[in-house]
Amino acid sequence: MKRISIVILLIICFFNKASFSQNIPSYKWYDPVKADFPVIEGQGWSKETASGYERFPARAEKTLNPNVWNISHSSAGLYIKFKTDAQNLVIRYKVKGDFAMWHMPATGVSGVDLYALDPNGKWCQAPGSFSFKDTITYKFSNIKVSAAFPGRSYEYRLFLPLYNSLSWLEIGVPSSSAFNFMPLSKEKPVLVYGTSIAQGACASRPGLAWTSILERALDRPLINLGFSGSGLLEKSVIDLMAEVDAKIYVLDCMPNMASFSDQEIETRLSVSIQTLKEKHPLVPILLVEHSGGNADGLLDTGRNAGYGHVNKILGQAYSKLMAAGTKGLYLLAGKEIGFDINSTVDGLHPNDIGMEQYAVAYEKAIRTIINEPTGSYSTTRPVVQSRDGYYDWRNRHNEILSLVKTGAPKIVFLGNSILNYWGGEPKAPLARGAESWDKYLGPLGVKNFGFGWDQVENVLWRVYHEEIDGFKADKVMIMIGTNNLSACNDQEIAEGLKMLVQAVKKRQPEAEILLSGLLPRRAMESRIKVLNKVIAKLAAQTKVGFIDPGKLLLDHTGKINESLFGDGLHPNEVGYQKLAVALVPYLKK
Repeated sequence: MKRISIVILLIICFFNKASFSQNIPSYKWYDPVKADFPVIEGQGWSKETASGYERFPARAEKTLNPNVWNISHSSAGLYIKFKTDAQNLVIRYKVKGDFAMWHMPATGVSGVDLYALDPNGKWCQAPGSFSFKDTITYKFSNIKVSAAFPGRSYEYRLFLPLYNSLSWLEIGVPSSSAFNFMPLSKEKPVLVYGTSIAQGACASRPGLAWTSILERALDRPLINLGFSGSGLLEKSVIDLMAEVDAKIYVLDCMPNMASFSDQEIETRLSVSIQTLKEKHPLVPILLVEHSGGNADGLLDTGRNAGYGHVNKILGQAYSKLMAAGTKGLYLLAGKEIGFDINSTVDGLHPNDIGMEQYAVAYEKAIRTIINEPTGSYSTTRPVVQSRDGYYDWRNRHNEILSLVKTGAPKIVFLGNSILNYWGGEPKAPLARGAESWDKYLGPLGVKNFGFGWDQVENVLWRVYHEEIDGFKADKVMIMIGTNNLSACNDQEIAEGLKMLVQAVKKRQPEAEILLSGLLPRRAMESRIKVLNKVIAKLAAQTKVGFIDPGKLLLDHTGKINESLFGDGLHPNEVGYQKLAVALVPYLKK
């Protein structure tokens, strides 16, 4: 009887184990290094690295200071973009060095950090459970980016360890889930050369390093050349920096320069700036004071004097260069960073509070320099979006960046799905008015930069991110705002349009700008009529042209002519025909 009971118990255990195993989903694993195209962001030389997770090309070993070369193997500032609909993810990897430092936790030195963008371009962070063993494992569970669009794949950004080197890394999702690496961004990067502070000491996790916060805030590629103890304005590093066509160069090396003579500091600054300007005369350079030189409340007078001295030398060098006529040179003062007694781990390296202070100061300075201002309204804060399920927003943006480099558009239309799904190039998945576009607009050289579901702030992001840079257009038409009607009042829409017009004028100073009133839409005709008067007034104030072609789509009662619309918002082929005929005279002027 006892033997029979044991057999029964074993059978029960076997079936329970089998049932439990069936409930554990199988995972599919993806290696960024083995992807079909480069996917590791934050590198200036992605095709030349030795192992995949390097910050310099392999050839740089011959010219770099050995200490810089060794530190460059750490993955500080590197990140990977991918899309998935998975609700559970696992990141597993192996590092080559110690997990932690005496003043910086393992989660910052050797950890990873996962962020996602919701459909409206808002950043979200996924807290993970982690295990630091021979193979480090991060598990992210029960992820829900948005309830509005269930089942969608969303964009994720995985930030890699700040102070360790990777041997290998894999991203795992359930086998039934979709997963795709995203290609590298085509925009010009922010290129930072600095010290241990720029490398990331002492953030509690990679996403809280100031460079990571800044990268998300600008949503622009950022290359982190921060080297612990070795941000010394060395010529070998500057020469490599000059190989990168950056949006802006940042030189934040003062914390490591205190041991040099005043003359040596000035010489290194002068040579560095001259080298970069010779290769890229139009690219701005931002010099940065030592943040500790203005920290309020620190009691170590020796440190304070040393920090203050290098800042004084930097200020003198900056003044001399400006007096000599150097163009595109800027200075970020330590007082703008605003360190206080809560900002650091050790009086020098920022904690998470200090990292945020750094990032805020940098964003403010860089936005001013590269002409990407923001405002208090949602319409004046540039963001991406993924609300439209018909197409990939980022891919369309990249397609436009490629298009403008191969052929300069004569006329550009900026807008939402009303333009996007009309017709023309770049092609969209839908074309509701292709016949009229091909007949009237195509021959005039019009390019369609409309994006389905875009709002004013999304077009602002696209203008900031180089869609109308690098060529001279004859005309730019702006027709945007209808998707803001449900969430914004007229003033908010007008303020966003004002910032957008100013951004277009800055990038296309010789183009004629046409600001269009919104097309009428079912049940909102009266509000749009009032708003269009506001837009007309804005056009006059900003000295751009105004057009209101939507009047042609109304009936005698002031309501939309339903025969000209497919859904009460988007015109049909007949409606688009009327619009095209009305626009041609303005476009031919």
